[in-house]
Amino acid sequence: MQRKLDLRTGIPVWNAYRAPRVSAQTLTRDVKCDVLVVGLGISGAMIAEALTAQGLSVIGVDRRGIMLGSTPATTALVQFEIDQPLSELGRQIGQADAAQAWRRSRLAVTNLRGRISELGIRCDMTTAPSLYLAGDALDRTELREEAEARASIGIRATYLTPTVLKETFGITRKGAILSQDNLALDPRKLTAGLLNKALEGKARFYTPVEVIALAPESDRVGVETRGGPAISARHVVLATGYELLGMVPSHTHSIISTYAIATKPQKGKLWPGGALIWEASDPYLYMRATADGRVICGGEDEDFADEESRDSLLADKARTLSGKLKTLFPQLDARAEFAWAGSFGTTTTGLPYIGELPGYPGIFAAQGYGGNGITYSQIASELIATAIAGGEDGDARLFAFDRTSMMRRLTDMAGKLAG
Repeated sequence: MQRKLDLRTGIPVWNAYRAPRVSAQTLTRDVKCDVLVVGLGISGAMIAEALTAQGLSVIGVDRRGIMLGSTPATTALVQFEIDQPLSELGRQIGQADAAQAWRRSRLAVTNLRGRISELGIRCDMTTAPSLYLAGDALDRTELREEAEARASIGIRATYLTPTVLKETFGITRKGAILSQDNLALDPRKLTAGLLNKALEGKARFYTPVEVIALAPESDRVGVETRGGPAISARHVVLATGYELLGMVPSHTHSIISTYAIATKPQKGKLWPGGALIWEASDPYLYMRATADGRVICGGEDEDFADEESRDSLLADKARTLSGKLKTLFPQLDARAEFAWAGSFGTTTTGLPYIGELPGYPGIFAAQGYGGNGITYSQIASELIATAIAGGEDGDARLFAFDRTSMMRRLTDMAGKLAG
């Protein structure tokens, strides 16, 4: 059975912009395909497009409808910088693996930008620098060390002193890391564009369809739907966010509630350079501008208890975000024209879980995206498409569901060798 949750509340800013229509059918008879993608948000869209590009027959289903889950709640800061600083991630999983995870994340952003351009998807995409501001999680010295760690593995990072930060971006903080080549975009327009490209590749979408059981067989997976026809697929991909089917291990990630606001358009008051901004603080804080000059500001994350508790905090969280935005940029009108709350899965390392589920051949899943949702969706589309095609991706082990047990075995072996 799938865990059912209300994924968001409030009115996301993306409701102010029209996204292309995506056609879906009603499932009225049993169907077969090469790959069934469960979930038609941004992750499902990327995966479906990647698979149809390989010439596979793809069916996509969603129990709500297209883009009616978490996708409209994302603020779409598409950054290669992983939530977990490189220096800290190295202490958790080893320096070599941490370096490769960061490199793969950077490659994913580059690949996504190229794919959007190649497909001609109009999603208000812009290439933007990002500023990682000193905060209570990383002070000035630690931020400088983080910049040096990134540079040491070939990732361009420039440490900015408080004076340079103020003169260049008008921001008063104790320092920052400046990075290049991240993206800002409209997530609904991107999702719709990818789904329509998949439809051009002969994908079929059915909604509302709720998958209630999966039965792996010798060379196919039987899919039972609630009150409807059955689906038979050679492979199944679960792109359902944190609404997990029972076979997906839930201990691998935790659920976080997050909050966001968007102001009225005010292009003339924005900070120089159009940088994506995030702060090394707890609670988390980040911001960006939209194509028409609205400022999106998000963060104030809380551990998820239930939807009612999450939603009850929205008004207070919106006021707090507005106040923080005004403090950082006094020239802005920081009043919230839009305010919304959402929930997402995160992991202790900041790395998602992507790959074939242990013990369930032919069934793949992706979860635990944290604050890097769209970047990790791109990685998921690459890893899963390669695996289904019978290839090997050298980075798959970094994101595999069994990586925790693998790391434990390696640690135990190292201990025995040392002893």
